[in-house]
Amino acid sequence: MRIGIVCYPTYGGSGVLATELGKALAEKGHEVHFISYQQPVRLSIFLPNIYYHEVQVPTYPLFDFPPYETALSSTLVDVIKNNHLDLLHVHYAIPHASAAYMAKKMLQEDGIEIPVITTLHGTDITLVGKDKMYAPVVAFSINESDVITAVSKNLRDETYKTFHIKKDIEVIYNFVDVERFNRKPLDAFKKVLAPNSERILLHASNFRQVKRVQDVVHIFNEVQKEIPAKLLLVGDGPERQPVEELSRCLGVFEKLTFVGKQDQMEEILPIADLFLLPSEYESFGLAALEAMASRVPVISTNAGGLAEVNIEGQTGYLADIGDIKTMSRKAIEILKDDDTLNAFKQRAFEHAQTFNMESIIPQYEAIYKRFCKDCW
Repeated sequence: MRIGIVCYPTYGGSGVLATELGKALAEKGHEVHFISYQQPVRLSIFLPNIYYHEVQVPTYPLFDFPPYETALSSTLVDVIKNNHLDLLHVHYAIPHASAAYMAKKMLQEDGIEIPVITTLHGTDITLVGKDKMYAPVVAFSINESDVITAVSKNLRDETYKTFHIKKDIEVIYNFVDVERFNRKPLDAFKKVLAPNSERILLHASNFRQVKRVQDVVHIFNEVQKEIPAKLLLVGDGPERQPVEELSRCLGVFEKLTFVGKQDQMEEILPIADLFLLPSEYESFGLAALEAMASRVPVISTNAGGLAEVNIEGQTGYLADIGDIKTMSRKAIEILKDDDTLNAFKQRAFEHAQTFNMESIIPQYEAIYKRFCKDCW
């Protein structure tokens, strides 16, 4: 098949999932065309069957804000026509689903029918989508999609609760390449971070308020009082400076390591002993799943779809949002001895295998096949 994928090119879960999906489809022989304003971060190497089309947004003095959605719609029309795409798979409702609808209508004038699959990822529904300024467009473009999928049951239910959706929303979970993440830790890297064999706690995010990164520091502070430990922070964003200030106030700054944004998480995650994700909301929790595939148990909140990924008492523990005391106590319980820690690591890895890409990718292919039976 010839598949167009529209996504944000950033480190967020929607961009990561879309990029990994496209790479997996290309490896199976499909021709994949990424359309975005910048090359996706996990598309850093040349791969056969993958093409990238940059959306160029012209600037004019007339526009205070460049009209990206209009430029995206026009680019979609051009890419679909010139590459004879069979379908569009758009990730994140705004503005991708609405731009796809506009492109679809323009193509119909030329007798071209292009199916549109829209995958909902989280904040496009729970945050942006609830804004009264965007809500009508979100609901309309979702309803006009030929197929709607969501990355968790929780997100599906939230979408039905928030909007008047007239169509079925199919749940297809996020996935992970278990083989890629199941690596031996880099001993040299681990020795630099924890020269005295301290436990390594890890958090990775875009450092937005919804991730509650300051809670990560508070949890770590309680853990290190009981167990020798270090904290590794991956990512960057608006909360980084407040997190640094908090760690100085608590007197633990020297035990923290900030490594900024990183593409090769499969090299970093295996050195950790515990992954912390105290978010206010996660539609799924892809970062937690990647941690588990790296044999790292998870302490998380029970917000959103996290309970569908992190199994209480098996792969880690869950707690209410802001319940630092419980998360700290549970973290200490996991890290207190090697036997307990290793048992959690093994169960986390085993559970991650249920989300392996080999079982998830065919679910997307089955949807594509509804519209392109002759392509198989």
